[in-house]
Amino acid sequence: MKFERPIVGEIITALERKLPLLQVLVGPRQVGKTTAASQVEKRLSWPSVVASADAALPHPPEWIETQWRLAHAKAASTRTRVLLVLDEIQKVPGWSEVIKRLWDEEVASGGRVRPLLLGSSALLVQRSLTESLAGRFFLHRCTHWSWPECRKAFGWTLDQWIFFGGYPGAAALVEEDEAVWKRYVNDSLIETVLARDVLQMHPITKPTLLRHLFALAAHFPAQIFSYNKMLGQLTDAGNTVTLANYLRLLETAFLASGLELFSKGQARKRGSSPKLVVWNNALVSATVLKTFEQAFADGSWWGRLVENAVGAHLMNGLHGSAWGVTYWRDATEEVDFVVSQGTQDWAIEVKSGRGDKVSGMAAFRQRYPKAKAWLVGATGIKLEEFFSKPAPEWFQ
Repeated sequence: MKFERPIVGEIITALERKLPLLQVLVGPRQVGKTTAASQVEKRLSWPSVVASADAALPHPPEWIETQWRLAHAKAASTRTRVLLVLDEIQKVPGWSEVIKRLWDEEVASGGRVRPLLLGSSALLVQRSLTESLAGRFFLHRCTHWSWPECRKAFGWTLDQWIFFGGYPGAAALVEEDEAVWKRYVNDSLIETVLARDVLQMHPITKPTLLRHLFALAAHFPAQIFSYNKMLGQLTDAGNTVTLANYLRLLETAFLASGLELFSKGQARKRGSSPKLVVWNNALVSATVLKTFEQAFADGSWWGRLVENAVGAHLMNGLHGSAWGVTYWRDATEEVDFVVSQGTQDWAIEVKSGRGDKVSGMAAFRQRYPKAKAWLVGATGIKLEEFFSKPAPEWFQ
């Protein structure tokens, strides 16, 4: 039996509610959105129509209407609710307007079609939802796999998860052949996401630069990199505005983020040097040449992987405008991450226990005395404990 993630039960509960809402599941490629939808389908035991828009050429809007009418016909013949699963919905031009019209008709007529929409581009899906489908949907997030999930499903240790990340489809290759695992992650995950979810869906004038920017993030995880320094590292780099835009696109594809500098009580400095965080350590380890044993033996590099894993845990778990994840630096003083919610701030310092830098926590607390402090790692919360809990639970 396949491992079932908690998101499956959440979607089933939402679909069975009397108040009809569009259910939308968004998240990275290859983390189990389609599998979760299949498990929802089996547990509900409703008649279903399942279709995917993940094709080389985009489907026309009529494709959505065709699938909907098929579901409607099943509902009429069976006189029961019908689950309609539409995968990679963001690839259909004008999808949200078509869905809005069909859903409004469904609700007005008391119909039985219950849609579950899946998407792998946060920007395209959420923009269309808020623009065309406001008040009609409930958003579920299918994140990269956490350590407890990988431990339960694959028996991984924490060190394995820190290096190999959390892509379930690649897990079987870890024990078999690490070189093959790297090829799989590079070819089937990284290249597919860049080619299909970013380059195909957005007007990119410098596709080579986008790929090089991601490679830079993967080679320098959890490091602060000025845009001017990036310009010196990358060929055909354009300007800082282009780099900042491309970093945001990588974030919408759940690949990498450029965290901004924390600044309390004023607009954050968007021109500040970003701190590069990759959303899944598999994307780092597959890109660099180090093996698991070599990475673990290199204290400085392993410390980077641990710090990036903490940042990725925060980015995957703290969603929406209510949360902010940044970093802080003033001259030589630095705090790894700052989590903000409303008027509350938490400063987080990561300690892997090997070659750790001097903490800037004291300087930060002096500047912001109301902020709370977390030490994560060797001298504070054990890494096993930190990664065992969903990120929001640490900031309640």
